[in-house]
Amino acid sequence: MSAAPTPASPAQDASSTGTTTPSATPRVALLLIALAIALTSLNLRTAITSVGPLLDEVTQGLGMSAVGAGILTTLPVLCFAAFGGITPTLGRRLGSHHLLVYALAAVTLGLTARAFAPDTWTFLALSVIALAGGAVGNVILPVLVKQHFPHRVGLMTTVYTTGLATGTAIAAASTVPLEQSTGEWRFALGAYALFGLVALLPWLLVLRHEPSVGGGGVTMGVRQVLSTGLGRQGVLFFGTQSSIAYIMFGWYAQMLRDQGMDAQSAGVMLAYLTILGIPMSLVLPSLIVRVRDQRPFVVMFALAYTIGICGLLFSPLAGTWVWTTFIGFALGTFVLALTIFTVRTRTAEGTAAMSATSQSLGYLLGGAGPFLFGLLHDLTDGWYAPLFLVLTLVAINLVTGLLVGRPQYLEDAIEKKAERARA
Repeated sequence: MSAAPTPASPAQDASSTGTTTPSATPRVALLLIALAIALTSLNLRTAITSVGPLLDEVTQGLGMSAVGAGILTTLPVLCFAAFGGITPTLGRRLGSHHLLVYALAAVTLGLTARAFAPDTWTFLALSVIALAGGAVGNVILPVLVKQHFPHRVGLMTTVYTTGLATGTAIAAASTVPLEQSTGEWRFALGAYALFGLVALLPWLLVLRHEPSVGGGGVTMGVRQVLSTGLGRQGVLFFGTQSSIAYIMFGWYAQMLRDQGMDAQSAGVMLAYLTILGIPMSLVLPSLIVRVRDQRPFVVMFALAYTIGICGLLFSPLAGTWVWTTFIGFALGTFVLALTIFTVRTRTAEGTAAMSATSQSLGYLLGGAGPFLFGLLHDLTDGWYAPLFLVLTLVAINLVTGLLVGRPQYLEDAIEKKAERARA
C-alpha cells in the first residue's frame, strides 16, 4: 500500500476519494438537499420526546400496564440500535435519497397512526415504525453531508445537529401545551407528523440526483469497522456520551427535586439543560472540522462534566444554574461524536459504516446508563453512588475520546488490516 497522504482536512480528503462533490450536483439541487437535511433533522427525535411529557396520559388513556410503559420508554434505544445497524445495507440497495424518503414516510405514518391506536400493543407497534424512521435518518444524514457537501462538512453538520436539538426542544416543550389547549393527548402526539410531510417535499424533488456512494467498490460493514481500533473506540465514545445524556435527560429533574427543589424549578432546569444543545450545535461543528486533532474538545467537555457533576455532589442547590450550565455545555460531546463520523472517514461509505456501527451499538450501551443509575439510587437511597457512576462514564469517555480524536481515517485502518492479512 502506498503511504497515506498527510491529512489536511476532511474536505480535501473527501474530494479525492470518489465522494460526490458540489460540482457533481446542480446548484439548485444542492440548495434543495440542504433544505431537506435541515427539515429532516427536525423529525428524528419527535417520536421520542413528545411521549415523555404525556406519559401518564398515554398510559391511562390506553390502559397501559407498567410493563407496557417500560417497553415504551425502552423502545427508542432498541430501535436506534437495530435499525441503525442495517442502514448502510439498505442505503446500498435503495440509494441514500430513496432510503431517507422511506424513513421520513415511516416517521410520518407512524406518528399519525399511533395517535389513533386503540390499545397498548398497537401503539407500541406503530411507535416502532416511527422510531425506525428516526433511527435510519440518524445514520444517513452524515452520509448525505459527506456525499454532497464534502467542502462544507462543518456547516452542514451544524445545520442538522441544530435541527436535531431544535426538534427535540420543540417536542419536549410544546406537547403539553398542545394537549392542554385541545384536551386530547392523541392530537398532541400526532401533530408532529406535519413536520414529516413538510420534510418529504424537497426530497421528492431531488430523487433523480441520487449519487453513487464512493468507496472504491469496497463494501464496509459492522464487522470491518469493529476490526479496527478506531471503530471500537468510536462505539465506546458514542456509547458513553449517550449513556451520560440519557441519564441527565431522564433523571436530572427528579434528582434536583429529591434534593429539595420544587417541581417547577426542577423542570426549568431540565429545560435549560436541553436548550443549551441548540447553541452548542450552532457553534461546534464548524470549529471541530477546522482542526485535524479533536482531542482538545474531548478534554474540554470532560472537564466541564467533572465540574458540573462535582457541583451536584457537594452543593446541588447552591449553584444549580452553574452546574447545569457546565453539564449542558459538556453534552456537546453528542455533536462531537456525530462530527467524528465525517472527519474520521474519507468516503461516504466509510461515514455510513462508522455512523451505523457507533450508533447501533452505542445506543445499546447508552440505554444501560439510566437503568444502572436508577438501580444504584434504589440500592443506596441516595445520589452519591449514581453520580460517581456518571464520573466513571466521563472518565471512559475521556480515554476513548483521546484515542478516537487523533488524526486518522477508518478506510486507512481497514486497508492496513487487509494488507497484514495478505502478507
